[in-house]
Amino acid sequence: MSNGNGVTATLSKAAENVADTAANIGSAIASTASGAVATVRKTATKARKAVKKATKSAKKTLSKASANAKAEAASLKRKGVGKKKAAKKATKKKAAKKKATKKKATKKKATKKKAAKKKAAPKKKAAKKKATKKKAKKK
Repeated sequence: MSNGNGVTATLSKAAENVADTAANIGSAIASTASGAVATVRKTATKARKAVKKATKSAKKTLSKASANAKAEAASLKRKGVGKKKAAKKATKKKAAKKKATKKKATKKKATKKKAAKKKAAPKKKAAKKKATKKKAKKK
C-alpha cells in the first residue's frame, strides 16, 4: 500500500482543476454579462434614436397641420363666412322695424284722414244750410 502521498496529490490536483474550472466559468459569465450589457446599451441607444426621430416627425406633422389650419381660418375670415348669419339677422331686424314704422305711419294717416273727414263733414252741412237759406230767401 501506499503511504498516502498519492491521495494528497490526487486531492490537490482535483482542487486545482476545480479552481481552474471555476475561474473559467467566472470569466465566461463575466464576458457574457459584459456582452449582455453592451447589447442592452446598443438597444437603448437605438431606441432613443428611434424615439427622437418619431418625435421630430410628429412635431413636423403637427406644425404643418397647425399652419394649414391657420391659413384656412384666415382665408375664411377674408371671405367673411361667419358674418353672413349676423348680416341676415340684422337685415331681418331692420325689415321688422321698417314694417312696424310703416304700420304706425299708416295708422297715423288713417286717423288724420278720419279726423279730417269729421271736420269736413260739418262744413258741408253748414254749406248746405247756407245754400238752402239762400234759396229760401230768393223764393
